[in-house]
Amino acid sequence: MKFVVRPHHIISTGGYIVEVDFPYRNLIVVNPTSEPIKIDVPIFSEDWIDEHRALGLNITPVKEEDNFLSLFRKEQIRLDKIKSEPE
Repeated sequence: MKFVVRPHHIISTGGYIVEVDFPYRNLIVVNPTSEPIKIDVPIFSEDWIDEHRALGLNITPVKEEDNFLSLFRKEQIRLDKIKSEPE
């Protein structure tokens, strides 16, 4: 299955991680580009991160001890700066 991450949007993929031994509880996916990008879900391995970074996405892994909301807000601030820049 594929999802489309709209231009200049941010999503969380925690509910789509299906591997029990996956080292992260969530992934924050940011599309900083002006083009939509398709992502594969569900997420089975850590290779997914590198494959999708190669597409131009910013991926922030969230570990068990991390504060998800804090990391999400940081990425939202970065994305807002990108959005406000003239193209």
